[in-house]
Amino acid sequence: MNLEKKLSFITARLFRNPKTTGIITFFIVLLIGSLFIYLRHHLLREEQRNEMAIHLDEVKKNVDQSLKSCYTSALTLALTVDAQGQPRNFDTVAARIIEANSHLKAVQLVPNGVVKYMYPLKGNENVINLDVFKYSSEVAAEAKATLKARKMYFAGPITLVQGYLGIIGRMPLFINNKFWGFAAVIIKFDDFLRQTGIYNKKGNKFLIQLSKMHPVSRKERFFLSVDKDFSASEFETIDFPDGDWKIYMVAADPYATYLPLILPAVFFILSAGGLGLLVYVLLKKPSELQLLIYQQASELLQNEIKFKTIFEQAAIGIIEVNAETGEFVQANEKFCKIVGYSVNELEEIALQSITHPDDRLTDEAYFNMLQRGEIQEYTKVKRYMHRDGHVVWVNLAVSPLWNVETGRRSNIGVVEDITERNATERKAREYQYRVESLINTIDGIVWESDPQTFESTFVSKKVESILGYTTDEWLSSNTFWEDHLHPDDRDWAVSYSMTNTRQLKQHDLEYRMIAKSGRTVWLRDIVNVIVDHDKPVMLRGIMIDISKHKKAEQDLSDSFDLVNEQNKRLLNFSYIVSHNLRSHTSNIQSISTLIETADSDEERNEMIELLKTVSQALNETLLNLNKVVNIQTNINIVKESLCLSDYVSRTLDILHDQIILKDAQIVNYIDEHVTVYYNPAYLESILLNFIYNAIRYSHSDRRPFIEISYGKEDLLYVEIKDNGIGMDLERHGQELFGMYKTFTGNPDGRGVGLFISKNQIEAMGGRVTVDSKVGDGTSFRIYFR
Repeated sequence: MNLEKKLSFITARLFRNPKTTGIITFFIVLLIGSLFIYLRHHLLREEQRNEMAIHLDEVKKNVDQSLKSCYTSALTLALTVDAQGQPRNFDTVAARIIEANSHLKAVQLVPNGVVKYMYPLKGNENVINLDVFKYSSEVAAEAKATLKARKMYFAGPITLVQGYLGIIGRMPLFINNKFWGFAAVIIKFDDFLRQTGIYNKKGNKFLIQLSKMHPVSRKERFFLSVDKDFSASEFETIDFPDGDWKIYMVAADPYATYLPLILPAVFFILSAGGLGLLVYVLLKKPSELQLLIYQQASELLQNEIKFKTIFEQAAIGIIEVNAETGEFVQANEKFCKIVGYSVNELEEIALQSITHPDDRLTDEAYFNMLQRGEIQEYTKVKRYMHRDGHVVWVNLAVSPLWNVETGRRSNIGVVEDITERNATERKAREYQYRVESLINTIDGIVWESDPQTFESTFVSKKVESILGYTTDEWLSSNTFWEDHLHPDDRDWAVSYSMTNTRQLKQHDLEYRMIAKSGRTVWLRDIVNVIVDHDKPVMLRGIMIDISKHKKAEQDLSDSFDLVNEQNKRLLNFSYIVSHNLRSHTSNIQSISTLIETADSDEERNEMIELLKTVSQALNETLLNLNKVVNIQTNINIVKESLCLSDYVSRTLDILHDQIILKDAQIVNYIDEHVTVYYNPAYLESILLNFIYNAIRYSHSDRRPFIEISYGKEDLLYVEIKDNGIGMDLERHGQELFGMYKTFTGNPDGRGVGLFISKNQIEAMGGRVTVDSKVGDGTSFRIYFR
């Protein structure tokens, strides 16, 4: 009750003081309008900042693409330097780099900080022999900073010796962890600005400025001619640590966010004044102006509704189209600018008349579905034909505008001009394609990965020709690289990479990977750690196929081992020759002396017969030594693919009489498909010698039983196993394969066969092993390379 009395009292006071009431009304409406203006200004400022952020993001992408291209070019140039620090094919590689990257002005190699290699040389002659560590304090400081960071750094913009303003990207090169010099690329500053979009054109909504901290004075320097005090403006910035650059962006018109508020401000001021005056007049003459109050209130409400639909100040195009005919009902100024038509011209035409011919059928289908109520809204990218004839790309969102009394009356469309963005994205895609094409021409697998997990984020198509995997297969697994390392290299390679990554060191390692075909591929991996704020943010490197080099190293090592082995054999052979020939010559000398001192013809004839026997033994020794010489000096042994089973069968045919004589049982377990790459004569001689020995040295108490089988360890081998008399390997094992060494007491044994067979086997790159026990038998294994 008290509340009703208070309200009645206040109402009465207001009606009794129309002037006060009018003033209060004025300030209330003005306060509401001020709040609206404030919120509207806040939204405009947010839109402006968002738009600046979008533009900066596009600039950042362009700069990143340009720097990445420079990095790839410098890396390609660096690969011309071999392990001895000598550039190979510098002019050829440099020419291809300049041809593929039109924005590069020149490339150079700078051993020990002194420019020694320059391409193109014409126009750059005065740069040769320039020492970057002594040229100027600014150049020296940035060169030293590059060397300290151990990564690519972009010096400048700075006035070069050539006379123009440019940027120099230097990549430090290390051989065996020792500084060799720089691989550098030179970009003309004006070309860099045009390529990345860092320039100001008349009529742009935003201004751009590029700055850098002077490496010596540490004062910020600005490089673009912009009549704007950025420190006194609201701006957006981005940093590029690879060059210590900072890019500013600020609105060209500082009052751009205020101009759209003038009309609403005036409207609210006038509305507040008019409403205050109206209240004053109405309260002064309530009986006469009651109807007028209702009319004014209705008009004010209608004005408020219309005001909410006013979209002339919107940053994007807005249109209202008749849902039945497709004709324009109204369009804001922004849409008129997008298509080049005035509002009056648009009111005379239909939406389809300015739609690109290729988009009209889909537009009609969407309009019909919207009209039938099958969809409530739709969004699409489409094209309009500008009044001057060029194509405008837009992002269109359409929804119905409903009328309570008549139902749906029209459609509202929100139109965003994306022509410039499409062009930028298309150029970026083309540029990226060129960069990837260049990367794919590099004779190595260029890759990028996460420094924490080693998950690959990029790999060039060269992986298909080197390892056989597609790029999709490589990127399909988080641990693909680690999973396909050779088992013997996996642990140390991962540990080595993790250690160097944590220490922010560029590393160079050689390891094996398993290709898709299953073969083992040797790779040299040169890894660069990309650092930001003393933390690794990316690993970037190149894998080079060094399988041929490794094969050459192995062949060289094998040749060295073979020479050493041959030298040992020759030394041993010299001992044999010296001993055997000395023995025979000594015998001949002694017999000659006895012949001279013989007392009778009978004694002399007996000595002559003995001399003949010794001479025959000497001749046999020389023949045996000749065989050994032929084996040990023959470096061009003919090899063929031979069926092992056929040669075993042929040997058994040759020994048929001995097999029958000894009643030997021989079992051949060698399959017909087993082949060896061998000299035919050597193989026949080796098999004949070992199988014949197994028959000859059979045990007298049992029937000879011989097994011939095969298997594989590191090499294919043939095993000849018998149940003969066996040997004492503890006593005779070291001399078993010596020349003229016999251990069985068999008068037929001369100690030559095993010696020659072992030499033949080793000459073919194989080896022979023996296992034997006295009374049980012997087993020989012959290994084939």
